Amino acid sequence: MRNIVAIGLVLACVVGCASAQSAQSATSAPATDTKQLTGDSPIDAVLDALDARGKQLKDFTANVTLTDTDSATGNDSTMIGRIAMQRLAGDDARLRVTFDKKKTNDVEKPDKSEYTLGNGWLIERNYPDRREIRREVLKPGQKMNLLKLGEGPFPLPLGQDKADVHKMFEVSKLPPAKDDPPGTIHAQLVPKPGTQFESKFKKIDFWVDPASRMPVKIQTVDPNETAVRTTELKDIKVNSDLADKDFELPKIDEKEWSIREQPYEE
Repeated sequence: MRNIVAIGLVLACVVGCASAQSAQSATSAPATDTKQLTGDSPIDAVLDALDARGKQLKDFTANVTLTDTDSATGNDSTMIGRIAMQRLAGDDARLRVTFDKKKTNDVEKPDKSEYTLGNGWLIERNYPDRREIRREVLKPGQKMNLLKLGEGPFPLPLGQDKADVHKMFEVSKLPPAKDDPPGTIHAQLVPKPGTQFESKFKKIDFWVDPASRMPVKIQTVDPNETAVRTTELKDIKVNSDLADKDFELPKIDEKEWSIREQPYEE
């Protein structure tokens, strides 16, 4: 899993909110839990709703923005693109992220890069530089549950039993603030000492839409409190029966590209 976590641009948080959806664009089926979430719902009710919703997830696509902010300087950089993820049999999954634009301190320009994860390989492609790196990140035959806390690299309690969430995090519900997405419930996870997330995050904040029972925004702070990453998804479509073609990269002329392959290493 070492390279999955290393390619933090794609894997630290983007898929952490994999099946997040806004109240305006949600297309998935309702969660199996019929209790209504409200701003007064206790945090365990929020965790139960996320658990029920996540267990229904088969696949999703969404427009994604991923913003990294330097807390010391206030400078930020935003990647803008699209993401697709699909669960496969045997606790396996595949992922594709395409970034088409980059915005730095409000200046936007084209900047295309793509990442795919499947069959144990992570492929990183940079189009302006015509560079592709293929990394084998799992042993042959090894599977990866992208959403399981403590197993995958993603920090959200989506499709997770609340008891497991409480084992790894101090969990709390925060009061509404003026900058919150309208009508959402603000929750926070603080990694407990000794857990795998302690060295990666100081805290993880996420905002849940009560109607769709999904996160609509995720924000993480690194342990040194110097870097903030904010992920937001829009135009989300859930369980739309994605196919192989949705995860295939466009063909390139390999003679004109720099291509490097890294086999799996223990």
